[in-house]
Amino acid sequence: MSNLELKPLREFHHLDETTFLRDVIGAHQPCVLRGFVKHWPSAQQASAEATYRYLKNLDNGAAVDVILIPPQEDGRIFYNETLDGFNFLRNKLSISAVLDQIMRYSQFDQAPSLAIQSALIAECLPGFLVDNVLPFMSEHIAPRIWLGNKVTTPAHIDTSYNIACVVSGKRRFTIFPPDQVANLYIGPLDFAPTNSPISLVSFKQPDFQQFPRFKQALEHALVAELEPGDAVYIPTLWWHHVESLSKFNVLINYWWGGSIRTEQAPNTPFECLVHSLTNLKQLPPDQRAAWGVLFQHYVFSKDDPAAHIPPHRRGVMDGRTE
Repeated sequence: MSNLELKPLREFHHLDETTFLRDVIGAHQPCVLRGFVKHWPSAQQASAEATYRYLKNLDNGAAVDVILIPPQEDGRIFYNETLDGFNFLRNKLSISAVLDQIMRYSQFDQAPSLAIQSALIAECLPGFLVDNVLPFMSEHIAPRIWLGNKVTTPAHIDTSYNIACVVSGKRRFTIFPPDQVANLYIGPLDFAPTNSPISLVSFKQPDFQQFPRFKQALEHALVAELEPGDAVYIPTLWWHHVESLSKFNVLINYWWGGSIRTEQAPNTPFECLVHSLTNLKQLPPDQRAAWGVLFQHYVFSKDDPAAHIPPHRRGVMDGRTE
């Protein structure tokens, strides 16, 4: 990636619930949780083949979304050359079919990359939930499975908090603070190969002439490699670049909080960002500056802009719609 030695993510070992809630969740900083799910039967399988059999026995046959990346793309989920499409194909297959394909591809050095990205476990591997329970977290948080061979997901953000647990294979996480957005050269907000916008920089072979500020991003990067039983905690809106390093990889993740779209809250902050770009970006500089003052005062100020108004008349200034 670079001759610059990246800083390691801080690590926790042998967590109890109090330390987890106070020093991990409460600190709002990314970190590695070594051995956090080493007690899971899925993480105790002795080999890729054993994990393969373990998951096949739990498969209920439901079709899930799968992507297939040609060998020449080196596993990187990305755009095509003209950025008007993507470099992979989509399909729907059962967990067992994907597992069989991954094991076949593992026999070759140059093979297509295959990945299930964020499939709800309750819908495809419901039996997994019985014996593989995340410590200290609500049982109502729905886990998702990420299953594939060597795949790279470019730096992106989640609008929720995230704990990602490695079950099989190895993964490298490279994480950046939210304020590095300008140095990561993020692609289109409204057209991305993943669920959120991604960095256009190839971390494996960065082009510093095209993306010179990426060197500054690397000065703030935090990195860790995770093995089976390890987990990583990523607070909302921290950029993370994820590399699957083995020919067979399984990861389980949990998203919660943040700004997930629901029936009660159909509009998310990300959609507010896009809406603001659509409605404010083209205004004259003096008007944009004035709107910036209003946003800072009403939305981002640490002070309460409605403190002088009786509580029953604060309305939207109090975060209410009525």
